[in-house]
Amino acid sequence: MVLSIIPDIDIIFDLFTGAQVHRGPTHSLVVAIVAFFPFFIIYRKKAVPYFLALISHPLIGDLPGGGVQLLWPISNAKFGLPVYISVFNPISILAELILFIVALLVLYKSNDWRVFFSSSRSNLLLIIPIFTVLLPTTIGYPFSAPLLTTEPFLAIAHLFYLVLFCIAVLKALLSIYKYRFKASINSKG
Repeated sequence: MVLSIIPDIDIIFDLFTGAQVHRGPTHSLVVAIVAFFPFFIIYRKKAVPYFLALISHPLIGDLPGGGVQLLWPISNAKFGLPVYISVFNPISILAELILFIVALLVLYKSNDWRVFFSSSRSNLLLIIPIFTVLLPTTIGYPFSAPLLTTEPFLAIAHLFYLVLFCIAVLKALLSIYKYRFKASINSKG
């Protein structure tokens, strides 16, 4: 689930630099393969679901809207379906809500939801998808208006992910604080 959101890290870069690289290198299948190559060597078949989650974003989420640089850096060509389908099209919204429900079922069935409630320091990495979910939901970037006001049904999924990621980050920060507090007390005592 988290990996499917990671390609939108480019909207953070766009927002702060004005670079307009959304749907560029972070959405590239070539970059995904290169990034996952070590994981395929180490974890073999176990890495496949994570790789599929990562490439689902550009292939399922952005390809219908067009303008995705799937082969960057080999090519700067932008790919899309012959028929433009807006993110705000009722069919797109329904598809995203169905995928959201499927993701929840997979999280529940696999017990992966427990990871978000653990005190693992690796949960601090969820700060990245917090911003990639927070920006379109609240200030609207890269859209013209926030999802909360334009597409509240779609915003429900975003808010759920946002809460889940925030809980995980806060649990990790609390764990770090407790560890350092204990270390501080032990060094004084």
